[in-house]
Amino acid sequence: MTEHVDRSEPEAAASTAPAAVTPADAADAARLVSFGLQPKLQPARDQEYTELLRRYREDPSFARLADAVATGLGLVVLEVSPRAGMAVTAAEDSLFAVRMSDYARRTSADGGDRFLHGLAHLAVAAMAFPRPEDLADDGYIGRVTVNGVDAFVRQACRRLEERAEEQGENTDPATDAPGLEAAWRIWIRRSATGATKDARRLAGSTTGIVGKAVAFLTDSGFLQRTGDDHGGTYRTTARYQLQVRDMAGSAAMTELLELGVVPVTDGTPTLLPAEDTDALDLVADAGLPFHSA
Repeated sequence: MTEHVDRSEPEAAASTAPAAVTPADAADAARLVSFGLQPKLQPARDQEYTELLRRYREDPSFARLADAVATGLGLVVLEVSPRAGMAVTAAEDSLFAVRMSDYARRTSADGGDRFLHGLAHLAVAAMAFPRPEDLADDGYIGRVTVNGVDAFVRQACRRLEERAEEQGENTDPATDAPGLEAAWRIWIRRSATGATKDARRLAGSTTGIVGKAVAFLTDSGFLQRTGDDHGGTYRTTARYQLQVRDMAGSAAMTELLELGVVPVTDGTPTLLPAEDTDALDLVADAGLPFHSA
């Protein structure tokens, strides 16, 4: 009598074992990451990109492989979706990280202006997504203007100045003062447009600094230019929303929002009106979407 041997379980186990990673798989994963490093590339306009995104969502092993490739390059995957593509951000020690010192050199800014360029980027993010629900809503599109961002910063500077006067602080920033406390004195003293006869925007003016910030964000695929009004109008992209979500908990972002220039409580208004706009040294037609509370 022949003994029956049941081989069903080993065969089932063998059939469910993960397939070995092939060089082609690794190449596809790296290709997907390379698409993610091209922020202006829209998945809907590239069939290969669209197919690799679909594979990432449907094949967990391929997704893990792509994530590993990104990690090895010092990248953090923020989201992989048809709307954002493979959205990645560079870790601090990544080869792809853009540091403020590098950015300042690109914009020909001197050492004293680097702080203002950082503040401009912070202000663009805060104005584009002033409420938590704006960041949480994938369908939300923020809109900013160059003149509007400058006006927003000047209003924030006025709030900081008032707070300093109430607390009896002197006009010299303390060495341990928060970043914005030291920044308002520099920004508010800088001309908005410069001193040319035709009021052209000079590179070292505050609108010139904001202009460089939004141009850099546009080149990086975070903003899209929509017009020339108010010094230049821009709309946000899904990638920028993901980036701002990633930085929303930063101390500087929190400090700026807590000034009360951008209400973040019930989300009713977008921005609070300035008490005295004549004293803010605004450029003509600042284009700020102020709404009363």
